[in-house]
Amino acid sequence: MDLITPALGLVVWTVIPFILLMLLLKKYAWKPILAAVKDREKSINDALDSAEKAKVEMAQLQADNEKILKEARAERDIIMKEARDMKDKMINEAKSEAAIEADKLIVIAKKSIEHETMSAMTELKNQIADLSIGIAEKILRNELENKDAQMELVEKLVQEAEDNMGNN
Repeated sequence: MDLITPALGLVVWTVIPFILLMLLLKKYAWKPILAAVKDREKSINDALDSAEKAKVEMAQLQADNEKILKEARAERDIIMKEARDMKDKMINEAKSEAAIEADKLIVIAKKSIEHETMSAMTELKNQIADLSIGIAEKILRNELENKDAQMELVEKLVQEAEDNMGNN
């Protein structure tokens, strides 16, 4: 029994300090430790909730960004279409103005050509008249050098004048 007794004494002396330690821990340390664990658990849960809220907000922001990007693209497309339409309108207006100016220039050129043609015709007629008078003058000089021919011409002209007066 000697072997059991020392072992029983050791057990008793070991159990008693353990129980005292447990009572002291329960009275003084257990509540603060549990409170610290509960606070830690609460802060972890709050952090998880905040992370979940941040995740939801991030998803919402991403959806908003996508919406804003779609709107910006649509607005860009509208602006580009308006710019193309404006460019086409300006080109068409420029073409119309150019056509009008070309028509005006054609009319002016035609009038100028007509005027130049009339001037050339008048000049040609004047030259022909001068040439005809010059030829007639030379012919008359040749014919009038002869007195008999002169008299014959005067009689012929008088006769033509009388015939013309009688017909009128």
